[in-house]
Amino acid sequence: MHDESVWRILDANANRGIEGLRVVEEYVRFVLDDAHLTSLYKHLRHDLVRVLAELPETMRLASRDTAQDVGTSIATAAEYERLDLAHVVAANQKRVEQSLRSLEEFAKLIDPNVAREFEALRYRAYTLAKALSGTEQASLRLAEATLYVLVDGRSSADEFTATARELVDAGVDMIQLRDKALSDRQLLERARQLRQITWETKTLFVMNDRPDLAVLSRADGVHVGQDELSVKDARAIVGTRMLIGVSTHSIEQARAAVIAGASYIGCGPTFPSTTKAFGAFPGLDYLCQVAAEIRLPAFAIGGITDENLSAVLATGIRRVALRGQLLNSTDLRQNVSRLREMLVSE
Repeated sequence: MHDESVWRILDANANRGIEGLRVVEEYVRFVLDDAHLTSLYKHLRHDLVRVLAELPETMRLASRDTAQDVGTSIATAAEYERLDLAHVVAANQKRVEQSLRSLEEFAKLIDPNVAREFEALRYRAYTLAKALSGTEQASLRLAEATLYVLVDGRSSADEFTATARELVDAGVDMIQLRDKALSDRQLLERARQLRQITWETKTLFVMNDRPDLAVLSRADGVHVGQDELSVKDARAIVGTRMLIGVSTHSIEQARAAVIAGASYIGCGPTFPSTTKAFGAFPGLDYLCQVAAEIRLPAFAIGGITDENLSAVLATGIRRVALRGQLLNSTDLRQNVSRLREMLVSE
């Protein structure tokens, strides 16, 4: 028979962990309106209850003595101060992590297998806390970013500079440099040109597929596909502050990108495109899925024009990424202005 104090510790931390998870879950559900993260937090809470059931509840309840618990009368000033919602969430994330560690350590005295299960739950809590923080930070940083344009290196450096300046002057929120034909030196030259043009403007510069060149050109971000570097490997190269975008083609990939720590996702292809060939098109149905589940910034991409933009916006997605059709228009600035009006008014 183990000391009653061990069961009291397990009981107190069981309650603390479940309660903390419920607080965070309510925030993700009602404030962020994020169905994906809500589901993950709910499953974590239910799994904690399941693991706790492996410890005899009768022992936990028998050891409970709230009236004589010296800790109930001890409080710090900070315990009753919450500056904002973020403070509430952070406090409860820490409460969950600490309670899971205590459960893990003291469960070792009773059942090492149960202790290992608490350990696994603790790591899941760390991962979810990071995903939640990443979603919130990215949403703030990209709050006003709705129009994203992909541009190649054009036929010359001068033409590229002219196109980039026109896009920035037109008020494009993000520009991605994507060119598979240029040499590394040429691509880096274009990247540095684009950095100079976008510097001290509201337009963000993203490098496609090349975190090394993103660092050398001091880009705001890098974008990777499903077959390129993972978010983890890209982050090891670009550091903690740079945006990392991920191309996704299914709701499973979108969910994975959130957990991996992506700053935003590209969702598509939505329609057939003249610039890139695809064997399948997730289409508008996929956009509906993302809009319903994911609060990480999401850009619809693939064959989007001012003619079909209304159908895209009807899915609930409010951000779009465009390439060939926009750049080949006779009046780029006017076209950008028209698209921006549609994004605001729809």
